[in-house]
Amino acid sequence: MDYKQFKVDKDIQIKLFKSMLLPRMIEEKMLILLRQGKISKWFSGIGQEAISVGVASALNDDEYILPMHRNLGIFTTRNIPLHRLFAQWQGKASGFTQGRDRSFHFGTQAYRIIGMISHLGPQLGVADGIALAHKLRNEKMVTAVFTGEGATSEGDFHEALNVASVWDLPVLFCIENNGYGLSTPTNEQFKCEHLADKGIGYGMESHIIDGNNILEVYTRVRTLAQDMRNRPRPVLLEFKTFRMRGHEEASGTKYVPQELMDTWAAKDPLDNFKQFLLKQDIVNKESIEEFQKDIQDKIDSHLQMAFNEDAIVPNESKELSEVYKTFDFKLIEPSIHTKSIRLVDAISQGLKQSMQRYDNLVIMGQDVADYGGVFKITEGFINDFGKERVRNTPICESAIVSAAMGLSINGMKAVMEMQFADFASTGFNPIVNYLAKSYYRWGEHADVVIRMPCGGGVAAGPFHSQTNEAWFTKTPGLKVVYPAFPYDAKGLLATAIEDPNPVLFFEHKGLYRSSYQEVPVDYYTLPFGKASLIREGASITIVTYGAGVHWALETLDTLGIDSADVLDLRTLQPLDIDAVYSSVRKTGKLIILQEDSLFGGIASDISALVMEHCFEYLDGPIKRVGSLETPIPFNSALEAQYLPKDRFAVILQELIAY
Repeated sequence: MDYKQFKVDKDIQIKLFKSMLLPRMIEEKMLILLRQGKISKWFSGIGQEAISVGVASALNDDEYILPMHRNLGIFTTRNIPLHRLFAQWQGKASGFTQGRDRSFHFGTQAYRIIGMISHLGPQLGVADGIALAHKLRNEKMVTAVFTGEGATSEGDFHEALNVASVWDLPVLFCIENNGYGLSTPTNEQFKCEHLADKGIGYGMESHIIDGNNILEVYTRVRTLAQDMRNRPRPVLLEFKTFRMRGHEEASGTKYVPQELMDTWAAKDPLDNFKQFLLKQDIVNKESIEEFQKDIQDKIDSHLQMAFNEDAIVPNESKELSEVYKTFDFKLIEPSIHTKSIRLVDAISQGLKQSMQRYDNLVIMGQDVADYGGVFKITEGFINDFGKERVRNTPICESAIVSAAMGLSINGMKAVMEMQFADFASTGFNPIVNYLAKSYYRWGEHADVVIRMPCGGGVAAGPFHSQTNEAWFTKTPGLKVVYPAFPYDAKGLLATAIEDPNPVLFFEHKGLYRSSYQEVPVDYYTLPFGKASLIREGASITIVTYGAGVHWALETLDTLGIDSADVLDLRTLQPLDIDAVYSSVRKTGKLIILQEDSLFGGIASDISALVMEHCFEYLDGPIKRVGSLETPIPFNSALEAQYLPKDRFAVILQELIAY
């Protein structure tokens, strides 16, 4: 292994050696503890230390790194206290996830490390968002993100590279090509000779680096990072290395030919560098033994600290209270000056005033800049805020959701327009697994709003008409807002942007230009979790939201019914279930109307909750009304049959007469 060509000070060479020795010795200890049952799982990076240590040493301590399973050297090079790492792996409270997640599935803002999730791909887009925040603030900083060769087959990899290239983001995409994705060899995963070749398709600079040569890794990454700070752009790095142990210890390595193991064992990054340092008289055997003793003492003392820590005692209220970041809502009263505007105008106005209020707010989405979005909600915004803050995106929902998370991690706010709510399916993973779970897992909030134009009645067919709120009300960590009127839409959108938690903000397309209301001209907020009592009556409770509110009011007027409570939920998570209970206890009858197909929707949960808490007040069966159990059709007659409005009128009368 050629070290001499890289000119690195002797003191730095010693530091790099010690920095590799530390994670190697920790790993050797962890393998013992695994066999003793004192930790539950281990993903070994033995033989790959040069990559983690080299990259972490080459970057500045205040630059973000997004590591993977086999990057212990990043955590140790950033000097994270070992006892906290050990506590993390033992599921203790002083670990970074308080026992809620394992291994390296965590991050820490204090050390500028953002941890992975098991789905791998989203963190590449998160790195884009972090780098974008640096670029918008004119900060000369680089972000490094890791992935394995296996995950380069995921769509998120390609989406993230494309976004970074189009936006000239200073991201180091670090591929650890270690030969196998669990047991699948590289020749069964891709056809290209080198993964670095994938950069060509994105107009991206790429390099192949010997991942087992610590001086090559350190020198080349340091040089690239220095250049990228002054000339922002993404760079793809393929580190050639090998995984000397199983994907995780239980899987073993029987599928690997022994001669291949022997070949790479001879390329061990720590042993080879040690022999080089000895030959160059930079270290001697005595100094190495001293290094090892100091490290072993440190490992032993910090392990004892972790062992001495009490086991976690489950606390239900604590767990439930830490799913969302505390939001100190401040009611900003509306002004007396109003104007009659449409729902679409109220959303546009609320979004614009939030952009004026928060100079760290970025809007992202397909066609949102010059074109103003397909519904013209951001029309003219680039004249006021520029293309840096109102950003057209490639068609890659997953990467943009992840980038929004990255903006939040790096101190900004993000509003993403999901061009149609239906398209959230291609961004589903980062929404429900990254945005929703990060605060509960390791205390990192997601200051992200995803706008969701939704709903039928406009003959748009199966892929542009869904009202898919139930996909997200099921997921703890997400908030779901669904206004029916312009006044509510503007105030709730302002609150959603102020809230540091991820919010899915549903906007019914059929109401965009049909629903008018007097709306305050100035900025104001409305609280989440407060239903609105639209009409009052004593004979029946109607609970609904979105277009359902308008259908319910029209039906009551058509039928001449004037004795009903009409409750507009406005937000579905948090849900104002107490308002439902209060009304049901008064009227004794409940009908729930939703546009979503019936099975598994919000109406089912409300029905179950009322049965559990208000059964003795009921004078009739709870009725749920929703759309048919089919995809939503295009033909107007079929769509009218699909939607629940006509069925609602029939069932409402039956329940009143019960």
